[in-house]
Amino acid sequence: MAKMATEKKTNSKLKFTKQQYLNWYESMLLMRKFEEKTGQVYVQQKIKGFCHLYIGQEAIVAGTVSATKLGDKHITAYRDHAHPIGLGLHPKYVMAEMYAKITGCSKGKGGSMHIFSKEHGFVGGHGIVGGQVPLGAGIAFAEKYNGTDNVCVCSMGDGAVRQGALHEAFNMAMTWKLPVVFIVENNQYAMGTSVERTSNVTELWKLGLAYDMPSKPVDGLTVEAVHEAMEEAVDRARRGDGPTFLEMKTYRYKGHSMSDAQTYRTKDEVKEYQEQDPILKVLATLNANKWITEAEIEATEARVKALVDESVKFAEESPYPEVDELYKDVYSEPNYPFIIE
Repeated sequence: MAKMATEKKTNSKLKFTKQQYLNWYESMLLMRKFEEKTGQVYVQQKIKGFCHLYIGQEAIVAGTVSATKLGDKHITAYRDHAHPIGLGLHPKYVMAEMYAKITGCSKGKGGSMHIFSKEHGFVGGHGIVGGQVPLGAGIAFAEKYNGTDNVCVCSMGDGAVRQGALHEAFNMAMTWKLPVVFIVENNQYAMGTSVERTSNVTELWKLGLAYDMPSKPVDGLTVEAVHEAMEEAVDRARRGDGPTFLEMKTYRYKGHSMSDAQTYRTKDEVKEYQEQDPILKVLATLNANKWITEAEIEATEARVKALVDESVKFAEESPYPEVDELYKDVYSEPNYPFIIE
């Protein structure tokens, strides 16, 4: 694999800059190493409950973030650790959340599946399969109603497209021309069930065509392809032309969750996709164009390791919430007068 990452021919017609590739490389490497460490501390029982790793799918977040701007909103399902990190949230607040500590980004109340960062426009992490899809349409409606040029990026897994709420959201999004980009991160398995076993329509992007929604497949293992598709979709949304549905074809290198024995797929299949590692693809381009040296690669790896180590230390040294936190953040004070009779 390392050999593959160094033998790619130089492309003199690259659309993206050296700095963009460096940003992508470090961002995706941080996501990967953070998730690997998460898996380690989970096995040590320092993280409780459900935990879903994003390893292998990093190009989708990296390409989405580089194609959007501050002010845009991002919402996804429960495989949600990488999204806020890619958006700029310090990983220590994500790790502390998974440790159920008060310093976590959701005050230790959400855990792995309910990461939030208002500052970075990340509106969750949602545990109900497909539940975030109508929420994403609603967020886009709010942006349009308030007259902003912000876009909502609504991500989901391939299992979520079986939910009826998706079709209702698609219909309303097209009718009202909402500024939303729907992304299905198709890693080919809804838990342990392949797409082929759950639907006659295996090219999931075609579902958007029923609503005359611009829809297409995207190589989700290649960050350049993700960025270009997102850029087109986001521009369309900002112009007021409505939503887009993108099927990001990707693969997760680990199980659905930490408890997944992965008996439904072969080691050869996993290996085949590992040879298409999105991080190695970016590194290959950097090497081919002589944009990075071995010393710089080592320095990047050291920075990432230090961030991950800092995150674990922060989480382990942070306190748990006090008991009275149970009664906080349950209700929101309304901003209008009302009378209860």
